Amino acid sequence: MCHVIVTCRSMLWTLLSIVVAFAELIAFMSADWLIGRAKPSGSEEADNRTGGQQEPYRPTLGIYGRCTRISHVQFSRRDTLCGPYAENFSEIASGFWQATAIFLAMGIMILCTVAFVSVFTMCVQSIMKKSIFNVCGLLQGIAGLFLILGLILYPAGWGCQKAISYCGPYASAYKLGDCSLGWAFYTAIGGTVLTFICAVFSAQAEIATSSDKVQEEIEEGKNLICLL
Repeated sequence: MCHVIVTCRSMLWTLLSIVVAFAELIAFMSADWLIGRAKPSGSEEADNRTGGQQEPYRPTLGIYGRCTRISHVQFSRRDTLCGPYAENFSEIASGFWQATAIFLAMGIMILCTVAFVSVFTMCVQSIMKKSIFNVCGLLQGIAGLFLILGLILYPAGWGCQKAISYCGPYASAYKLGDCSLGWAFYTAIGGTVLTFICAVFSAQAEIATSSDKVQEEIEEGKNLICLL
């Protein structure tokens, strides 16, 4: 018989697992890893039509994508165009960024799998006498190691020609030049820290769902068990 067991610790672990997976996925897909040096907003003619000098903008560069602004003189407006600069994996600007993409993708795949499984831990707490919480915690720890490797390798690619075109001639491995780090990089770091927190917290979720109080509720014949 299936017993639905919900505790504060197990629910918190499930929510954190889902948040971490989405945070890492969004960061990976974003083009806001590097914020490039300021560039002029457009042509002098466009500035005259819009009634003055436009503020310079800063294009952004991701692992495989980029965002830049295109001037539409005929409409007197400017749009930001975002999309992948690499049509395939081999066109990613740096070998280090290719390795980063591989490690991050592996970590994110594990995190998404754990996030999916975590939803069902309310009904199923073990498989083949193995605690799902402990298995998921181990997988989250492995995913965290993949994410760390990817984040360590990423700055080594700042010396590639693509990064130099955005960050200036002084950009090199682990040196930003005229660029600054975007929100996606910080989100990836925060998600990595939370990944290890989830891995540790999975043990608390397992303890909460197998406590004596839960066993007492099961022995009383309850199918839905909610505990603080």
